[in-house]
Order: sequence, then structure tokens, then C-alpha cells
Amino acid sequence: MKPTILVIDDDASLRRVLEYNLQDAGYQVFTAAGGEEGLALFAEEAPVLVISDMKMPGMDGMQLLKAIKERSPETLVIMVTAFGTIDVAVDAMKAGAYDYITKPFNRDELRLTVAKALKFCRLTVENRRLKDELADKTDYQTIVGSSKAMGRVFEIVRKVADTEASVLLTGESGTGKELVARSIHQQSGRRHAPFIAINCAAIPRDLLESELFGHVKGAFTGAIKDKTGKFQLADGGTLFLDEVGELPLELQPKLLRALQEKVIEPVGGTKEHRLDVRIVAATNLDMDKALIEATFREDLYYRLAVIPIHLPSLRERPEDITLLLRYFCKKHQADAVVFDAGATAALNTYGWPGNVRELENLVERLMIMRSGNVITVNDLPDKILSGSVTSDASSISGKVVNLPIGGYSLEQLEREVVTEALEHNRWNQTAAAKFLRIPRHTLIYRMEKYGITPSAKTE
Repeated sequence: MKPTILVIDDDASLRRVLEYNLQDAGYQVFTAAGGEEGLALFAEEAPVLVISDMKMPGMDGMQLLKAIKERSPETLVIMVTAFGTIDVAVDAMKAGAYDYITKPFNRDELRLTVAKALKFCRLTVENRRLKDELADKTDYQTIVGSSKAMGRVFEIVRKVADTEASVLLTGESGTGKELVARSIHQQSGRRHAPFIAINCAAIPRDLLESELFGHVKGAFTGAIKDKTGKFQLADGGTLFLDEVGELPLELQPKLLRALQEKVIEPVGGTKEHRLDVRIVAATNLDMDKALIEATFREDLYYRLAVIPIHLPSLRERPEDITLLLRYFCKKHQADAVVFDAGATAALNTYGWPGNVRELENLVERLMIMRSGNVITVNDLPDKILSGSVTSDASSISGKVVNLPIGGYSLEQLEREVVTEALEHNRWNQTAAAKFLRIPRHTLIYRMEKYGITPSAKTE
């Protein structure tokens, strides 16, 4: 996409000269005959560079410079001034102008000054991106866990990171899917290119296509300028599609084509853009159910899930809780804080519906509210001490199950519990497994073992 430059000068002949030379150098140029007109055009086109004459009737160059800097401090402005008014140009630079050129100037001087300004702009953007990545570094380099469940995740990540295969991360909310996605990117050959993330569930349906693929000016009402989509921003790097299961059905064929053909077409555009992007996607939905109900295309699913990685819930790896507690205490500058045996036991038996994210939020709250360096059960909230998210699982007598005096078959009991959990959750296997606090594959094994189906009746 060509860099956009706005030229503002009341001298029509000089405007034409500037426009011709800049277009000949490969730039997209807009022109205005005065300060007020230029400011209106600036708001509409959002150019990366403005070239303005210093002396103009009405709003002069200095007033225009201040107005532009108030609206967009990062926009670069080059002032054009007469030979005898250098002092005025210096004042303009003190007010925020990037540079100035004096009349008369030749074509090479103009092109060199503009090229230098645009290079500075690119370096500024790149520097900001690198700073953002550096700020995230502690997050994506530290995935905490020593359990067998997390060991399997680490092993798969090491094997697939430096490949081009698409990865689909599944698991409950709060299990660290974006953390793993960033780790995959950082361990790949694309680590020096952008990592771009987009939450498909957080963007309105009518704007999501534009966010992903970009749009051209005039593509729809409100499209006042070209927009670069996330695919183009991630060119050469990794695009993380969070909550991809929420992607509208009508957009799925376009995403499938982008994955298969490595090309995208902006909304309202006719020109295709060939891209080099690695896709890592994530969802907390039951994708088996989505495929059965035809809310997600099967061909797109298998294109995304070349390498599926399931992230275990915190309930499935309670042995990591102590390790995570130490890590989060250190993260919140509380290395000296310890959890006593009672507090640790309570945390190990809690259900953690919010997973690792909930645990970190709890630690942060405890670090703020603590009165000493030892956390006891008295410091924990009632929800943790109850041992579950709700208390309706317990009977009045405090027992979950009342066994008959004559005894009862454990297998029959297990079958009834699994069946009741499935019925309670309308046969949603993911929800039922969460309800029983077991992995989904364990639930499926029990269903097959006892022949439990929606049509089967408990003996």
C-alpha cells in the first residue's frame, strides 16, 4: 500500500509541482489550497505525512501544525518556507514539525526529505511493536507446570513450534491458550516477525471480516480510508485466532480459502494479496458438537486442527497448584510469602472453574489484603473454603450419596452418576466432564464401558 501524503499550499502551481514529483516517486498524494481545507482533508484521509506552506491566508502553517499535532501527535509534518524566514521554520520544529525545506527547492531535495521522514515513521512503528513484544516477553516465555498433563503439552509444542502446521488449542477459559500460542511463535522461525492476535468473539459480526482481511476506501458506509487487516499485519509471522469457534458461518469459507490458497481479498477490493502467515487458533467450545450441529465447517476444522493441542484444566493437574502459587507470588513481588498446610489443602481441593486465571487473580488479591507473610485458611474467601463453586451438591446431612445398609455395586453407582451428570448437562460431554471434574476422554471411556447413550436406560 502506497504511503499517503497531504500537500497544503495556497500556490496552485507549487501544489501541482509537489503533487507531480511525489506521485512520480510512488506516493499517494492529496492536495488542499488552504489550512482549513487541509485540516478537513487530514481528518478524512489520515495521511502519514503532511507537507504545508508556512504562509497562507486564513489558517497559516503554524496554526495548522498545532491543530494537526493536537489531533495526531505522531503524524509527521514538513514545513515549506521562504529563504528569508528560516527562524520561523526553526520555531515550527520546536512546535513539533519534523523538518522544513526552503523555497526554491529542487526535486532531489524534496524526495530525499520525504524519504527520510517516512523512514523515520517506519522505524518509530517498528520500535513500538518491538517494545510491545518485549513487554509481553515474561508472559509467553513462562508456562508453569510440572505435571504429566502439562509435560505432554510441552512435548507437542516443542515438536510443532518450528513447523508450518496450523495448530488448534482447545480447553476451558483461563487455561492459558494464548500463552501457549505465543510460546509456539517464539520457538518458531517466525519469532522475529509479528505475532498478531484477534478475538473472534469480541468483534461485532459485521466488522469481523474487515478486521481479518481489511477493506478498501468506500467498501461500506464509514470506510473513509483503506484499512489493513490482521492477516496482512501478520504477514511473515503468526496470526492467533482466539475463540475461532465463534466465527460466523458466512465468514468461514473466506477463512478456509485464506488458509488453503495463502491469499486474501480486502472487503470491497478486487486485488488479491498473497501472504505468508502461520495460523494458531483456539477455542473453549465443544467442537465435536459444533461439527454435528453444522455451526462450524468440517473442512475448516481439519485445516485448523492439523496439530490439535488440548490444554488441561487446573482440576486435571492439581499437582501444579503449589508451583503456580510460588510463581504468582514472585510475579507480584512477594517472594517471601508462603501458604500454610491448611491453605494449600483448601486450594488443592477447590474446583477452579476459572482455571489458572482465577488462581492468579486470587493470589493478587491475597497479596494486597494480607497482613503478614503466611497465608492461612482464614485469609481465603468463602468460595474457596466451600470446596466447590456452589453448595447444592451436598445434601442437608452433608453427604453427597446416601448408601443403603445392605451395600451397593460401585460400578452401578458410577454408571448412575455418569448418566445423571450427562442428563443434567443435556448430554454435552464437555460440560458433563467439567461437572464431574474429570478429563473429557475419561468421561467418554466410562460411557463406552457402561454403554451409556441418550437412548439407553439405567438398569
